[in-house]
Amino acid sequence: MLRQLTVGMVFVSAALACVLWLTQSLRFVEMIVSKGISSLTFMGLTLLLMPTFLVVILPISLFAVVLFTYNKLNTDRELVVMRAVGLSHWALARPGLILGAAVTVVGWMLSLWIIPASVGAFRELQWGIRNDLTSILLQEGAFNKFGQGLTIYVRSRSPNGELLGLLVHDKRNPEKPVTLMAERGSLVNTPTGPRVLMENGNRQQLPRGGGQLSILYFDSYTVDLATATNGDNTRYRDARERSVRELLNARESDWGLSEYRRSKVELHQRVTSPLYGLGFAAVALAVLLTAGFDRRGQMVTILKAVGAMVVMQALALGSNNLATANLAFVPIMYMVALAPIAGSCWILLKPPRLSRRRRRAVPA
Repeated sequence: MLRQLTVGMVFVSAALACVLWLTQSLRFVEMIVSKGISSLTFMGLTLLLMPTFLVVILPISLFAVVLFTYNKLNTDRELVVMRAVGLSHWALARPGLILGAAVTVVGWMLSLWIIPASVGAFRELQWGIRNDLTSILLQEGAFNKFGQGLTIYVRSRSPNGELLGLLVHDKRNPEKPVTLMAERGSLVNTPTGPRVLMENGNRQQLPRGGGQLSILYFDSYTVDLATATNGDNTRYRDARERSVRELLNARESDWGLSEYRRSKVELHQRVTSPLYGLGFAAVALAVLLTAGFDRRGQMVTILKAVGAMVVMQALALGSNNLATANLAFVPIMYMVALAPIAGSCWILLKPPRLSRRRRRAVPA
């Protein structure tokens, strides 16, 4: 039974992961079209998101596999035979509970160590793509727009990274639009932000409302690209990409009240969210094994289990929101995660009660 549950969970998790990967990869199609990122970078971006989804996928896939497997055993009368040889509810539920505990351990590994590292790497790579002016933003043979009113055209790029055939139209000052052309140029980084250094060109300006065209020939000229990066080369790291140690040492005076609350809730959520792997499995087993055999099918029992799982998920979301608003509600997060496990185990350990008819048949 444990082998069947494990194989089924792996296949269901892989199928759900593929579906989520396809849906999330659509978010980065725009980067391929407009930024020109490579397929390798695209794969790296999408794969870095997968650990975050696995924490959600694994408990749901385990719940579905437990429902399917034990319902099939019940339909084929195998559970009836196992009960006839003396196996209790707890003994029948042991394979599902063992797999649920394993999923919880894997979830803790993901949420406490792997996910913060993957989210941090994803944000760093995404930020680098959006701010890598040298290789991505200045595309050859295209009009590249920066901020409000700055457009740059590059005819080609030499093997050493030099820009050839530059055309710049700057209308950041609507009263004095400027057009610049140069034979060559290059991108340079300065303390105030990136700039385009243009060589051997001219600067053309036509006063607003008509007038005489003003042309200035230059040997070198620089154009500020601060509008492309807003003059900020730093990236803020949110609570999801911070390590457990950073979240434990977070102080309200350093982070601010709202961010401090989010960091503490994120820390407790990393501990409680993997528990739903065991909780979902325990609830499904408690509902199915105590329902007994019904020739008309187990649809009502399955719907009860699914309803209990949905209620658990809703309570988890509600408790997280309450804790974010007020840290005094943090214990509710643990109650919501642990109560289904404790209640289901108590139901499975409790010996089944005999009906009145069977009780009368038992000799005194």
